[in-house]
Amino acid sequence: MKITVSTTVRAPIEQAWRAYTTPDDITLWNAASEDWHTTRASVDLRVGGAFSSRMEAKDGSMGFDFAGTYTRIEPLQLIEYRFGDRMAQVEFANGVEGVRVTVTFDSENTFPVEQQRAGWQAILDSFGRYVAARQ
Repeated sequence: MKITVSTTVRAPIEQAWRAYTTPDDITLWNAASEDWHTTRASVDLRVGGAFSSRMEAKDGSMGFDFAGTYTRIEPLQLIEYRFGDRMAQVEFANGVEGVRVTVTFDSENTFPVEQQRAGWQAILDSFGRYVAARQ
């Protein structure tokens, strides 16, 4: 099943793209809640290039690596990647209200769909706040 989340950011598309694809920026916005953070990130933004983000609970109780391989890149427009046996797509589109960032991803079977949607939406909302604050 595909799940889609989106946000609109009042910023130039170049700024939104850079924040989404730069490791130093990713570590500042990539968390679903205040009690989590991303301690490190790497990006090799090219088809066949790898990415990885280490996400951890701030209390040190748990953490995991979110990693995959880019399968399609259209600068300032589209990022597609594979993570495990799943796929995701990130679209950037200029609109009247700002840049619309839409993420569509394959769900997994461990957690309920609504929990997955809420988690990915929370991370994308954090991204939107981060980019808007840098204006």
